[in-house]
Amino acid sequence: MRTTILFGGANKERLVSVASAQALHQALPEADLWFWHVADTIHLVQSQQLLGHARPFEDEFDPGSRGVPLAQALDRAKAEDRVLVLGLHGGRAENGELQAMCELRGIPFTGSGSASSNLAFDKVAAKRFAAIAGVTSPAGIALEDIEAAFAEYGKLIAKPAKDGSSYGLIYVNAKQDLAAVRNAAKSEEYVIEPFIAGVEATCGVLERPDGAVFSLPPIEIVPAEGSFDYTAKYLLKSTQEICPGRFSPEISAALTDQAMQAHRALSCTGYSRTDFIVSAKGPIYLETNTLPGLTKASLYPKALKAQGIEFVDFLHDQIELAKRRAPK
Repeated sequence: MRTTILFGGANKERLVSVASAQALHQALPEADLWFWHVADTIHLVQSQQLLGHARPFEDEFDPGSRGVPLAQALDRAKAEDRVLVLGLHGGRAENGELQAMCELRGIPFTGSGSASSNLAFDKVAAKRFAAIAGVTSPAGIALEDIEAAFAEYGKLIAKPAKDGSSYGLIYVNAKQDLAAVRNAAKSEEYVIEPFIAGVEATCGVLERPDGAVFSLPPIEIVPAEGSFDYTAKYLLKSTQEICPGRFSPEISAALTDQAMQAHRALSCTGYSRTDFIVSAKGPIYLETNTLPGLTKASLYPKALKAQGIEFVDFLHDQIELAKRRAPK
């Protein structure tokens, strides 16, 4: 089968996707490169175009060529017996829509399937399913109850229900912040929760072709400016990502166990990464990413390295799993 790296997308995380594709292409130099443009077209990209794009986290990528509609490109992928390595994040790339389009055509692709992707992408539904597996998550607050909740808790946090938490995060520290949440909720659904003090952590889960499924070493995150948003993740050098995290053996065990339980409860396949706050009462579940970042600066590759797994070996395993899962 022909390996093809699909990257870009029509959502806000397309810049990160380009950086992921650069790392993927360096590990898989023989793979073809397909760029998903915001116009919903797919463009063939040359190696030097991708690797020569110097500031992927800040500047838009221009494929410099004519593209074809997404559905037409996927028909071609099926006809040419391609396996898609998804260097995509967020939006229709991670909410299950792209995965459903591939499944209907019988195209192998890396990462979780359409149903699991859609479930994990919805933070409210993901919390419910994680709770079924015994994973502790924060209470949800209805928009109409936000004032009473602010009076009760003193501090809240709000984030888009169906988007990456790198964007749209609102800290409710004062009454005027309530208006910001209400305004943001006019254009998209928001999750509102009590603010939980603690250390940010994340833990990956990995599946291998031999049937092994296990958690990777948890990572401790120390944001440069107190918030692990887009700027802190990708632009500030002072953000610390410590792997393995400086947690007690009991907390590390709880993180790895709960990441595994979330992976299973959401029926993830291949790999996932689950985010937590380590509070005074232990880990609190935030969300599960079915297509976490794979850039050189991303968390999942750091956990692979700490586990002693080469990035290229990880990718070859995911490609093998994708081929096995695809309908014959």
